[in-house]
Formats: sequence, structure tokens, C-alpha cells
Amino acid sequence: MPPPQGPGWAARPPAPSRGPASPYPPAWRPPRRKSGAGAVIGALMGVLALVFVLIVIVGALVGLSDHDETVSPIAIPTFSPFPSHEATTDTRPTRNPTSEPTSRPTPVLNRTTKNNTLYRAGSLAKPNCRAGNASIYNHTQFKALILKTGTCMGKAWAPTLERVGIDWSPPKYMIAARKGRGACGDYPSPGSNVPYYCPSNSTIYASTSAMAREYGPLGSWNGIMVSMMAHEYGHHIQSLSGISDSWWRQTLDSGSRSGKLALSRRHELQATCFGGMFMRSIAASYPIDTTRRNTLLWAYSHLGDPPGGPRDHGNTRSNAAWFRQGYTRPSAYQCNTWAVGSSSVS
Repeated sequence: MPPPQGPGWAARPPAPSRGPASPYPPAWRPPRRKSGAGAVIGALMGVLALVFVLIVIVGALVGLSDHDETVSPIAIPTFSPFPSHEATTDTRPTRNPTSEPTSRPTPVLNRTTKNNTLYRAGSLAKPNCRAGNASIYNHTQFKALILKTGTCMGKAWAPTLERVGIDWSPPKYMIAARKGRGACGDYPSPGSNVPYYCPSNSTIYASTSAMAREYGPLGSWNGIMVSMMAHEYGHHIQSLSGISDSWWRQTLDSGSRSGKLALSRRHELQATCFGGMFMRSIAASYPIDTTRRNTLLWAYSHLGDPPGGPRDHGNTRSNAAWFRQGYTRPSAYQCNTWAVGSSSVS
């Protein structure tokens, strides 16, 4: 389940803006009259009209400045999040402490891709995760960063899954300086430099030098690398919730290569969205300010299926959109890539 095998470099500088036309009409000016009193009244009305227009414009600008950028290109069907985020009052009578405890029924979990119980879990916990300035080009520092932020990922995801009755267990890690061999084969895989998650033993495999070669051109800030590992952690979440099992059964049942690739894109883009959710959960403590957030969004606009390669992870537009989705709308159901049209997972 590795991310794309190479950053799809396709810089797209924004076209120069000529500025939008003003939505407001010019200040009304009354016709000139010969009467001196009429001229004074007309001038006064013109000033009042101009003041009104200025108030409207200033009010609009203030309104815009009070809101963060939260608009996302992906429209997800409404799905009620788990109600534990709402204030509730327990009105049941107090139980006699000497009586036998009442056993709670085992929750019935939905483990399908489209209606999974995970989507009712709401947002992630916000762990205190100060990552520091570890160098991605130093194996010891990079490995320590991966393990440290991996612990943070557990602190963010564990209470979220447990909230809806999904059994929690953390993944394991195998981090090499160059390469190694694991339960799912070599890491990095032949012809690839990226980490991968192996569901057979719930282990994330990575080569620090290979990741630095692959993603270093996107920027030396280690937050980009952390987000890549958060993608792999997203595959672990899919495995625990049953999404991966359901995806694999659908893949085996699919009779066409294009159908299998389309399912793979939904699976991978959901992991990218989960990665965005995690990065948002540590924004306050990492910290991730506006500049670093924009760096992450920019990086994902350069990641996707390479030209001529298999269409199994999604193009740069889809990767950027789903990372933004998880970051700006950090609730589990907002990452339901299985409930949208094919154009959103291309």
C-alpha cells in the first residue's frame, strides 16, 4: 500500500490576477439643480450613500478575515457523527452498588467500505506532539522522528476507534537506513523508494534514505515526511476497522483491471485523507502554522500517479483534494472516499 512512486512534478503557477470587478454600484449622485439648497441636500445624500457603500465593503472584508480557509472540493453525503461529542445527561436511577453489574451488549460493527462504523467516530484527539527539527537526511534523527510521531498517531486514533467499539492495537515499525526485507517483501519495494504498510503483521516498513531521496525535493521540512507516515498509519486504521478487508473482497470480485484500479484509488486516497486528519490534530503542538499548512497543501498538489504508471493512487488533483479534505474537515465521515462519484477519486 505504498504512496506514489514518484512526485508528479507539474508546477502550476497561478495566473496573474487582474482583480475582480467591484460588486458594489458607484455612489449615487443627484442631478445638479440651480437651487443652492437643493445642491447642499444632494451633496449630503451623495456623501451618505458613499459612506454606506464603504461600511458594506469594510464589513465584508472583516467577515472574511475572521474565517480560516475551510472550503473543500469534496462533497460528502451527510453522515451523523458519533454523539459522544454532544453534551448528554444521564437520567437513569442510581444503581445499588451491591448489585451485580449489568453487562453491556457487544456493539454490532459495520465493517464495509461505504457505511463503516468508523465514520461515526467524529474527530481525532489532539495529542501534545512537539516534533522538533529532526533532519530527514540523518538516519538516527529521522527514525526517532518516525517512532515519536507514530506514538502521537496512536494517541490521536486510539480513543477515536474505541469510542465506537472498534478494537485498538498500534502498528509495529521496521525502519532501515537503506533497505531490508519484511513479511510483505523488500522495503523499499523494487523500483520504489516509499514506505508501505503490511497488513499481514500490522507493520509499517520504511527506508529513511529512500524516503529522503523520494520526497526531499518537496522540501526539507520534516512535516511532509510525517504526513507520509500518517498515510501509512491510515492504512492501519483501515485494517482495524475492516475497510481494507472489504476493499480487498471487492477487488477480487472485480472483473476488470480498470475496476480494480478504481477501488485502489479510493483505498489510497482515503488513507491520504486520514493523514490530513492527523496533521490537523497536532497543528497546535507540532506546531503547524499557516505557512506550514500551506506547505503541506502545496506538497500534495505535486504527489500522485506518475505519468505512464499505474493509476492506483490517484492523480495530483485528487491527492491534494483529499489531503485538504482531512485537514480542513477533520471528521472521520468526511474521509469516506467510497461515497463519492468517480470524478472525485480520479
